[in-house]
Amino acid sequence: MDGIGNTMQKKAAELERMAEVLVTGEQLRLRLHEAKVIKDRRHHLRTYPNCFVAKELIDWLIEHKEASDRETAIRIMQRLLDQSIIHHVCDEHKEFKDLKLFYRFRKDDGTFPLDNEAKVFMRGQRIYEKLMNTENTLLQTRDEDSGTFERTLVASEFVDWLLQEGEMATREEAERLGRRLLEHGIIQHVTNKHHFVDGGLLYQFRMNFRRRRRLMEVLNERCRAIPESQDSPFCLRKQNSEGGNTSFLSVSPSKEIKVVSAVRRSSMSSSCGSSGYYSSSPTLSSSPPVLCNPKSVLKRQVNPEELQTPGGAYIKKTFTIVGDAVGWGFVVRGSKPCHIQAVDPSGPAAAAGMKVCQFVVSVNGLNVLSLDYRTVSNLILTGPRTVVMEVMEEID
Repeated sequence: MDGIGNTMQKKAAELERMAEVLVTGEQLRLRLHEAKVIKDRRHHLRTYPNCFVAKELIDWLIEHKEASDRETAIRIMQRLLDQSIIHHVCDEHKEFKDLKLFYRFRKDDGTFPLDNEAKVFMRGQRIYEKLMNTENTLLQTRDEDSGTFERTLVASEFVDWLLQEGEMATREEAERLGRRLLEHGIIQHVTNKHHFVDGGLLYQFRMNFRRRRRLMEVLNERCRAIPESQDSPFCLRKQNSEGGNTSFLSVSPSKEIKVVSAVRRSSMSSSCGSSGYYSSSPTLSSSPPVLCNPKSVLKRQVNPEELQTPGGAYIKKTFTIVGDAVGWGFVVRGSKPCHIQAVDPSGPAAAAGMKVCQFVVSVNGLNVLSLDYRTVSNLILTGPRTVVMEVMEEID
């Protein structure tokens, strides 16, 4: 089918917004379990398992800078309640109230409504995670329609993989699944010209399920995801943008936050260098997706010999970073050596002391000075939740 109709585009955008709310809610649920905000509670001689107190949760959201005030926190939680992600434990309140009332995530009591849309979304998320966590050559940089696109799937190879993994029994069923994933905004044709067809066309995941979401995003339907490279386990805080420019937050060594605007490009070029960072725009439109390349935070490239010169300009630091429910909170880029390109100010890496412009020396005891950022990213992603990293930092 040539061209995706306006109706399908609108439906995909609508379903994508719903999926973003579901992902954001799930990330919050995992964080609240980890913080022990969700726990078994007693009231009038009855125990209510896996619930939280609305008033206490609002305190927690403000304390963790997820909401600026109580009214905003209530609006965020009301959105999750309206989407049937949470509910009052006795279903006596249809509004989220700033009171000592018990609420619970429906996923914790098995009452989450699995309609057709939710089932497709959860299926897409499982396939995405399986692809990211296994060794395969499906996702590669490829050319189509005079453009170069990163992290692409060839439709026929994706169908082969679905059959091999036991996701579907026949090629016809696998193709139907691909079409449903596209209609629900989970995957897209690289130039949005075709529906999913079992053949040689290229497709990409529109959604990065691992991106760290801010709860405020559920209140802004126009929020767009950062086009984070989909092979990266590290997530950046989202920044609202104006004028269609994508923005990235990075924390400078002076702890000052600055916004780095992405440069829009139509294709890769030789000028991007080894630290180039490209990903397709998540916007589904009639125009081809653009490719982005945030400027490197480095003032100049440094070689491994310079970093390790005795009495030189760099000192070694060691960080132990425990990943949370949505990642470790930093982005690594470059090659031989890699460097820290950005750090989420509210993530585990920032709490451990990591800063931009530090050079990565080792990961869990393995020297990585001669590796590129993709290899280093994969080492961390496929390793344990607790990561021990040695870095070199320039002496002020």
